[in-house]
Amino acid sequence: MNPVAHLRPDTWATANRLLVRKALAEFAHERLLAPEPLGTGHYAVHSDDRSVEYRFTARLLALDHWQIPADSITRHRDGRELPLDAVDFLLELRTTLGLSDQVLPVYLEEISSTLAGTAYKLDKPAVTAAELAGADFQAIESGMTEGHPGFVANNGRIGFDGEEYHRYAPEAGHPVRLIWLAAHRAHSTFTACTDTDYEQLLAGELGPDERARLESALTARGLDAADYHLLPVHPWQWSNRLSVTFAGELAAQRLVLLGEGTDAYLPQQSIRTFFNAAHPERHYVKTAVSVLNMGFMRGLSAAYMEATPAINDWLAELIAGDEVLRGTGLSIIREHAAIGYRHRQYEAATDRHSPYRKMLAALWRESPVPSLAPGERLATMAALLHTDRAGHSLAAALIERSGLAPTVWLRGYLDAYLTPLLHSFYAHDLAFMPHGENVILVLDEAGTVRRAIFKDIAEEIVVMDPTAELPPEVQRVRAEVPEHMRLLSIFTDVFDCFFRYLSAALDEAGTLDEEDFWRTVADCVTAYQRQVPQLADKFARFDLFATGFPLSCLNRLQLRDNQQMVDLADPSGALQLVGELTNPIAPFAPSVLPAARPAQPLTVR
Repeated sequence: MNPVAHLRPDTWATANRLLVRKALAEFAHERLLAPEPLGTGHYAVHSDDRSVEYRFTARLLALDHWQIPADSITRHRDGRELPLDAVDFLLELRTTLGLSDQVLPVYLEEISSTLAGTAYKLDKPAVTAAELAGADFQAIESGMTEGHPGFVANNGRIGFDGEEYHRYAPEAGHPVRLIWLAAHRAHSTFTACTDTDYEQLLAGELGPDERARLESALTARGLDAADYHLLPVHPWQWSNRLSVTFAGELAAQRLVLLGEGTDAYLPQQSIRTFFNAAHPERHYVKTAVSVLNMGFMRGLSAAYMEATPAINDWLAELIAGDEVLRGTGLSIIREHAAIGYRHRQYEAATDRHSPYRKMLAALWRESPVPSLAPGERLATMAALLHTDRAGHSLAAALIERSGLAPTVWLRGYLDAYLTPLLHSFYAHDLAFMPHGENVILVLDEAGTVRRAIFKDIAEEIVVMDPTAELPPEVQRVRAEVPEHMRLLSIFTDVFDCFFRYLSAALDEAGTLDEEDFWRTVADCVTAYQRQVPQLADKFARFDLFATGFPLSCLNRLQLRDNQQMVDLADPSGALQLVGELTNPIAPFAPSVLPAARPAQPLTVR
């Protein structure tokens, strides 16, 4: 296999054009660039020294969304047209974008890797949006081509070489077999949800024959298997980190290599998570993989893993005990069990942020497959933003396949996805990180959304009420978020970072214009507020129909520090806020708000 066969002049030119388009659109949205109008629908952006000019056409949609046709972009210097080059674009605008000497070369490497990934996807056989609309869960997962819709450098994966990319990138769809280690119990911690334990987990994941085969590597050394936990690791992590960086632990037999597992797994959009393709009913496995991707080293904290199952139990109980959440059909796939290995010497040498503390841990997350009813299928919510090679929208294809009116289809999706987010916020001061990769949609055979499944729970949920009563083992999810910033968990994470793109895709497809899109969103919000009038005081305190909200800029975070964008324990502390966005549902505010009922104590169970 030639690992760089996809890097050809044609695929490279197209990849650069697509990424320059995204850079112009997202940097203009974040007000890093101020495109100069040249006439109706025509704009220009100049380099720092004004020697280079980019010209393009654009439509400005709600939330300052720049809808730019990629084929409209041209680049000029001294009267000559130049080819588009995303790396040159960043070099020409490095001062405007605030790229420091320290961040710039790493960012350029992330951009080059993102371009290479796009070239690879362009080299694969084209799959139409209509075909994906009827595809199965993992075909849709590996068919995604964009990654995060907001970040320009969204497929850095710095650390994978050319051959490793083909083995481990989700778009490659290549089956992976995990490496199993034994971790001495004096240095590792296993925790699980209340309905499982270590023996139950391994019985379901390995079966007796494979477990005996792995443990024979211990007994052959004269070691007692009862002294160890079995721990799956990413093959890349084993070869590139653990076999060298943890050499002392291996020499002392605190870690023991057992060999390769037998089940074939498929990497998911979040490159360190694997779906069991051999046994879909078995757990996902999430592993540490110390590659730099989209602003973070993708390790997995051993310390964080200890509380993970308890946090999932707490949230599952909260959902089960809430009539509104149950009514939406919301469920979570729990992070059922976790194991982390504590390296005494690296912990003594580093603080809690260090990637050296995040090299060896794993968790088992429930599979959504056993929860499906007859006629139901799964799709990552990221699929709603996907467009195929010809520019056709997958969301539009799902709507067409369903046979429903676009607003009816959209409202069903909003009831399943947005309503539980609203109720979690208003009733429980609870926010998720509900981007496309963190949500799985349950569809019927026609492509209609039936319900939503939230995942990636313990590292990304936050309780924003400093007075909320939480069990001791769940305290980690509490964060002090200033009151005026709390509603950004909806305005930014949902409206700006997901609905902005979905609305534009449906508008561009001619399926649903943006006014009808945002009116339908407003109708969903109003219907929810009327369902729970006892929360009227909180609706007034945190007004979703406010005329505007602060613009929180994701790329500015990455351009400032592309190796540790934010501290997850202080999610609001590092935000880059620049001006305001006009709230697209404000014009559709109900004329009469729900009347407040007598105040009820709002406790987080």
